[in-house]
Amino acid sequence: MRRVWEGLAGNPALPEEAVERLVGLVEPDLSAELVERADLTDRQVEVLAERGIAAAGRLVEAGRLAVERVDPRRQPIAALALLRAGRAPAGWAELLAERRELWPELAATEWLPVEVARRLLAGADRQVLVELAEAQPDPGVLAVLAAHPSQHVRQAVAWNPAAPPAVLADLLNDRPPLESCEVCEHHPVPWTHPPDCPDPDCDLPGGAACDGSHQYARHTIVAAALAHPAVPAADARRHLGDASPFLRARLAGHPGLDPDAYAQLAADSALWVLEELAGNPAIGEGLIRRLATVPHESVRRAVVGNPAVPLDVLERAGEGVVLKLGTMLPPRIAAADPAETERLAASADPELRRLLALRRDLPPSVRDRLADDPVAKVANAVAPHPGLDERQLRAVHRRHGRAAGPGIAANPDATTALLRALVTAEHNVATLRAVARHPAADGPTLTACLRDRRARERAAAHPALPLDRIRALLADPATAHLAAANPALPAADLLRLMPPP
Repeated sequence: MRRVWEGLAGNPALPEEAVERLVGLVEPDLSAELVERADLTDRQVEVLAERGIAAAGRLVEAGRLAVERVDPRRQPIAALALLRAGRAPAGWAELLAERRELWPELAATEWLPVEVARRLLAGADRQVLVELAEAQPDPGVLAVLAAHPSQHVRQAVAWNPAAPPAVLADLLNDRPPLESCEVCEHHPVPWTHPPDCPDPDCDLPGGAACDGSHQYARHTIVAAALAHPAVPAADARRHLGDASPFLRARLAGHPGLDPDAYAQLAADSALWVLEELAGNPAIGEGLIRRLATVPHESVRRAVVGNPAVPLDVLERAGEGVVLKLGTMLPPRIAAADPAETERLAASADPELRRLLALRRDLPPSVRDRLADDPVAKVANAVAPHPGLDERQLRAVHRRHGRAAGPGIAANPDATTALLRALVTAEHNVATLRAVARHPAADGPTLTACLRDRRARERAAAHPALPLDRIRALLADPATAHLAAANPALPAADLLRLMPPP
């Protein structure tokens, strides 16, 4: 029944006394669902905020937890959530640091004062130091952590967006040198982790190895550092000839290499490297054009996703391959100016027209042209665009039938009558799933959606679903938790589903 109670906790129609009972439950803890409610009292907010940092954080985001109403000594979790959001006095960090059990969450706070960070640095275990290394912006603290003997702490420093270039250079160059690693600490060297490791407690990845040089540990640190945009180009460049294609791929994404380095990477035989390079806007127009001719779909797809791709290259990128781009709107198309937008709308390539149709800020003239497109996938892509009226949407449906049904059903302005027409005509399951979540869908339309499992799950919480259907879904274990969240359920039904007092 736990999932049913989770559904109840999110039901906006739940009576006050039922909300109070759910807030009082400790097992199961429904705080994650309850914190989303808009009708919580101040006392209920206070109770839920102390259930865990995730619940407290959501309440802070929603503006339900205010600094002036929180006592950091009595409400440490709420205080920690405010501190992590940058909304608490710095002095609270000193108070919270007195509670060692809060150190992992405290260490993950980017607003942590340097003095408190140094206190944790001196006495924390490795897991706390990893959290500190990922979040702390102070260069001095990061320099100390970058010299830590654990590969995990060093790797976490490299993931930190605030890591300065000098610290990243030390990580790349193994300064100071690692003296041990997880492999040699547990196995005689040389040793390579077998893919069929018999030890159920071993968490080393396949291929982890040490021959005395701690090569796998250093590889993980270098990979993280090379992916950082602030890593010095001169230090990163030394890895151009690295034997690992994974490291060369990380290097290919670097935004500050020289043209010769990018040209050398463009001659790489590894697809990983070419894919990463093709999406890097810093490589220049010449290399983008060259990579657009590589006869591999994944590389061409990366070219299409490059924000700096020239428009004429974009128009030719799909020649000879089928680009499976789905609903990804390429940045270059998203940024096309009015003249370029008109040019793309007139392209002979229907896939380019489809990608343009994914934009929701199209000028009316372009939007209307794409709605009249003779290719179904183009019309389906533009059909959700706000501003298309019922006449246009019905014309799209007459022209393309079930192929454009999902897009029409996703249009926020689709009428009840149009949605009903979609489910009574020939349709596919994607249409049913889109209709099932539309606020304008009525009872008969939603009932038709119950034929598909996923559409049924979406319709279960729709307030327009007939009550008898909602009750039937309550009896199905697969949908009971979703139906329990339906605001159309009468109070008597909701109370019958409540956990026992």
